[in-house]
Amino acid sequence: MTRECASPAPGPGAPLSGSVLAEAAVVFVVVLSIHAAVWDRYSWCAVALAVQAFYVQYKWDRLLQQASAVFQFRMSANSGLLPASVVMPLLGLVMKERCQAAGNPYFERFGIVVAATGMAVALFSSVLALGITRPVPTNTCVISGLAGGVIMYIMKHSLSVGEVIEVLEVLLIFVYLNMILLYLLPRCFTPGEALLVLGGLSFMLNQLIKRSLTVVESQGDPLDFFLLVVVVGMVLMGIFFSTLFVFMDSGTWASSIFFHLMTCVLGLGVVLPWLHRLIRRNPLLWLFQFLFQTETRVYLLAYWSLLATLACLVVLYQNAKRSSSESKKHQAPTIARKYFHFIVVATYIPGIILDRPLLYVAATICLAVFIFLEYVRYFRIKPLGHTLRSLLSLFLDERDSGPLILTHIYLLLGMSLPIWLVPRPCTQKGSLGGARALVPYAGVLAVGVGDTVASIFGSTMGEIRWPGTKKTFEGTMTSIFAQIISVALILIFDSGVDLNYSYAWILGSISTVSLLEAYTTQIDNLLLPLYLLILLMA
Repeated sequence: MTRECASPAPGPGAPLSGSVLAEAAVVFVVVLSIHAAVWDRYSWCAVALAVQAFYVQYKWDRLLQQASAVFQFRMSANSGLLPASVVMPLLGLVMKERCQAAGNPYFERFGIVVAATGMAVALFSSVLALGITRPVPTNTCVISGLAGGVIMYIMKHSLSVGEVIEVLEVLLIFVYLNMILLYLLPRCFTPGEALLVLGGLSFMLNQLIKRSLTVVESQGDPLDFFLLVVVVGMVLMGIFFSTLFVFMDSGTWASSIFFHLMTCVLGLGVVLPWLHRLIRRNPLLWLFQFLFQTETRVYLLAYWSLLATLACLVVLYQNAKRSSSESKKHQAPTIARKYFHFIVVATYIPGIILDRPLLYVAATICLAVFIFLEYVRYFRIKPLGHTLRSLLSLFLDERDSGPLILTHIYLLLGMSLPIWLVPRPCTQKGSLGGARALVPYAGVLAVGVGDTVASIFGSTMGEIRWPGTKKTFEGTMTSIFAQIISVALILIFDSGVDLNYSYAWILGSISTVSLLEAYTTQIDNLLLPLYLLILLMA
């Protein structure tokens, strides 16, 4: 969830605004910092990609302003192509470096594939924008062609034939997911957010198909398979019901009963057997044994249950206030929405310190529950559909302009991605010392602490605006200070964190991401943790 006052997109024909240029400058600082830390041929690819994405972003902005884009995108923001384009490539580069340092050649190659895949989907989005821009921008096409040529030349000598085929498979899945989901979900994403979300989904789907076809006993970690099957299964379930309810009225009791029956059929008949094939054991029995394996896990689950109950009480309390309010359009204030950030921080910190595998699985289950409840709300499935529509409408902001309400899902993703994305075999042998020891806390720092404090102090006490935005200098500075205090508390309570005097890099990373929060109009719950994760891993 974000601050209420996001700057609107410029009007048609407007030049690049100061906020867009400032956002681009922050992104280039991150790209050049990673380039300096990694310093190999792949990092040159990331620099070339960032340059071409900067030029193409303006073309996407113009298409959005003129309503000339192929699909309907979210209009309260710029295209966001630049900040989204470099996330997967940079993540792959730092993953490669960390796994190389840990002596794990498999995940080192995996990091290169992630980087190449991110570059491929970003270049595809750029070509799409240039292909439908009228008149065709000659200079931008030349720059994109040069950057694409450099990337393809370097990657051609770096990937095996099998890895090239894997990248092309992800690109093909990405194309089809774009056509399906952007048609079904108009105004839910900017082009950059679509690139980030659908690119990640495409990569996960391809990994799941690849591992399902080549599964052998003891291959991989059951936790990774659990995440892949649950996320892909929930997305495919949504596509299935969206197609089905084109021909049926989803709000009737007959349709609702059919929805619940088909959910059970798909869960028990497809998802569980799929997971059973991958982990080679009964999924439900494995999950039960995993959740209650130790006494610490039982206490954590009980504690998290109390926090979930508290979150539900906050929603009901805000709904009661709306019922007593004379205004029919009563909305929960910014501070009330940030209660959930505090609850999530209280959830994640004990999990990170005491039992990260449990947090990994619990976050996956919670994501599945959130997505399922969103299906129930969106399709008006009885008996909870209309109730969820009423309750969640309290917490809408300008970024929930499409048919889906995604901010709470983005909040969960932002907190969980630092836990999910770093390969566990590459966190051994001291490879996550120094600033890298804070990688699991990237979501807590960037969203749980930084964005929350910036929003509260910026909206209540901020007076000095950053140029071109309604975000305030006071909010950003308070955010940086709060994150530094949080790092100090982490050092006190988590004995496994040893920063090794890398304080300057940590301060620079936090400050850079806080500046990005001040200027970006993208979903910061999703974007900020990824950038902080990348900087800390470097």
